[in-house]
Amino acid sequence: MKLRHTLISIPAGGVWLDGQLAHAPDVRGLALVLLSDSWHQPALQSGELETVLQEHGLATMTLNLLTRQEAARDPDARFHVPRLTERVLAAADWIQHQPPLAALGLGLVTADTAAAAAVRAAVQAPARFDAIACLGGRPDLAGAQPLRALRTPIRFIVAATEGGAEILQRAYALIGAPRDWVKLAAGAAAAPAHGRGAPAAAWLLDKLPAAGTNGRADAAPAH
Repeated sequence: MKLRHTLISIPAGGVWLDGQLAHAPDVRGLALVLLSDSWHQPALQSGELETVLQEHGLATMTLNLLTRQEAARDPDARFHVPRLTERVLAAADWIQHQPPLAALGLGLVTADTAAAAAVRAAVQAPARFDAIACLGGRPDLAGAQPLRALRTPIRFIVAATEGGAEILQRAYALIGAPRDWVKLAAGAAAAPAHGRGAPAAAWLLDKLPAAGTNGRADAAPAH
């Protein structure tokens, strides 16, 4: 499967969020990879995690939830979960208005504090998201009520040596949605191709609409 790589910039609450889209006509769904730990320079070449997702038949859209200025000037910007949540929802809106993407099943692949934003976004707009894969991260920062209210299937992919594993376990116990916990061998987190990427892709493919069903019934028409 040959994918077309495009640099993108999407509007969200008065700022522009930078990212990269890799898409082909015959993909099985779209994985929205959310970054919140810092600002990452978009490139036309996919990273290792995105490559693994693509090898499983998924288009990928990797998106910075922080602007370059926020990441450089505000060390607490990544912890502003309500703002990050608004930006995840803005990304979903943007996707719904792109004809090649609107009908695709949509899964979220998250780490760091973006995991909390993914949970809150899925609670606020459950029809827009088919699955969430948390590569460790801080889903606990979504709060107890959103975790209990979540209905989108979610998988936690946690390394054996994961820092904060107890926090993840407490958050996991609160979740009311279909859920799954994958424990990786020590060192696997450092190699997405053999660690977190494959179980993330498998979870999304299991939960996204089947190929040939025209994807999302709630897709908005292109403007």
